[in-house]
Formats: sequence, C-alpha cells, structure tokens
Amino acid sequence: MEEYNKIIESINVRFLRSRATKVIQPLTVLNYYDVSNTLILLLKGEIYFGEDKTKLNEGDLLFVPGGKPTAICFGSKFSAQLSNEDLLTQRDKHLVSLKTLDKAMDGHETIFCYISFETKVFDSVNFFASLDIPCFAITDYPVLAGVVRETVDEDLSNNAGKNRVIGLNTDRSVIEIVRYILVKNLFVEKLATNSTYFKDPRLLDIFAYIKNHLGGDLSNKMLANVANVSEDYVGQYFKMLTGINPQDYIEYQRMEMAVDLLRTTKKSIREIGIDVGYKDTAYFCRRFKMMFGIPAGKMRRRESLMNV
Repeated sequence: MEEYNKIIESINVRFLRSRATKVIQPLTVLNYYDVSNTLILLLKGEIYFGEDKTKLNEGDLLFVPGGKPTAICFGSKFSAQLSNEDLLTQRDKHLVSLKTLDKAMDGHETIFCYISFETKVFDSVNFFASLDIPCFAITDYPVLAGVVRETVDEDLSNNAGKNRVIGLNTDRSVIEIVRYILVKNLFVEKLATNSTYFKDPRLLDIFAYIKNHLGGDLSNKMLANVANVSEDYVGQYFKMLTGINPQDYIEYQRMEMAVDLLRTTKKSIREIGIDVGYKDTAYFCRRFKMMFGIPAGKMRRRESLMNV
C-alpha cells in the first residue's frame, strides 16, 4: 500500500470546471470526449454508457478518463444520436445548465452534475491516461458522490473560500477514485505496471524536457541526449517503460497543450500551432481533428460554452 501512497502523493490535481445539468430532450453522444478527466454524478433519471449501454443507478458515478472517448446516453438509451462535434451546435436543444440543484430535483427529467479536472504526475504525465483504463462506473460509493455534489454546490455558490473548498474536494475526489480502483480490484495490474516509470530518473528527465520544450526539437536524437542513452535505443527504452512510443506521447502532450491554449488565450490557431511545435498550420489542424474529432476552432468554441 505504501507504493500506492507514493503514487497518490506524486499526482498534481487541478480543478477545471463543474456543471449541474438537466436533460430536456434525451440524447446519445456517440463519442463523448474530453482532454481532461470527467466525473459524472447521476442525481435523478437515466444515464447509460459504453457499447453495451450499461445503466447507472441514481447516486452512481461515471468516470471518464481524459483522452478516452465513450458513448453516453443521457435520459434514455433510445434517443437522438449525436457526435461530440454535433453537440456543440445542438446542446441547447437537449441540455440546460442549472444555477441551483435544489428546486430542479422536483421534476421528472434526468439531472446530473459533473466535475472536470487534470491529474498530472510530476506535473507532466496525465495520470489516468497513462494507466490506459476505460470509462467505468463507480457504484454504491456515497462518500465520493457527496464530495462531487458538494463541489458542484460550492462552484454554484458565492460562499467565501469556495475556491479553496473546491480545490480540496477535487483532491479528495482523485484519492477516492484510486481507493475505489484498489478496493474493487479494478485495473490494478495496469496501475502497478504503468506506474513503474515513476521511479526511473532518466525517464522523468525526458518527461520534464518534453514538457518544457513542446515547441522545439523533440526528436529521438534529442531525447537520447537527455536520457544519456543511444538514439537507436531511446524509443525502445521509452516504450518499454510507458507502453507507448515517444513520438506518440509527444504529439499527445502537444495537443493537450494546444487545448489549454485554446481554453486560456486568444491566440490564433496558427500561433498556437507554432507554440506547440507545428510550423505547418494545415498539418496541425489535420492532426488536431484526427485526435479530438473536432477542428481546433470548434474546440475553442466548445471550451467557451463549457465555461458559461
């Protein structure tokens, strides 16, 4: 257990947003996706997920790791089917954001809330993405459900110190997710295997270098110099410890940074592409859409809509 404590201590958690939502017209998002992690709490009604349309019970949670698209049905599994991109333009037909959860619970519609957050190991590696685990339900866990509900209530409030409470609760949510994985013996082999690289100082040097030089030269030759291994071996070494080759990891990190720049700056798509290492804007846009399923411009619009 001490090993898992070290893993938890190495995770930096950052709250991004929360929302309370009422389903006014049922819908199925065929490829629900976000770069960040999403923890959905079903308060009332129906939510189904995955290819087999597994049903959540009221009070259950659905954890969607960052970078893992999944099908989610809100309100009914027999509902209009939309892509994640379609949801940008049709969201208002199906979902409405709530300013409070108290009175909203009196109706018959499906009500859910969620929190979205980042989890980075040593401020560079997306923790849950590194485990390569799928979307999964968290059932019969009132402690975590209560923490998520309190976080959303705080975010909707004007309470003094609410940002501090939200931050503490988001940390607690991540801990409870890891505890649930361990207690239920879910993905434990992946947790044990994919976390071994946390102990390798040369690999941590590579992670840190990539994070600090996303706009520059990140060839295998450069990474080999950082890790003090041969250029021929560095790709094998990286994949042996992480399960992916270094250039795939680099592209994901660049795209993750691009999303953050879309979310937090007014830079043009061209400027953002250059900042994350793509001199060819058209190529950057193609790779962005291939990874996220929507163009960079629409991703910016999506992020702005998620924060209103």
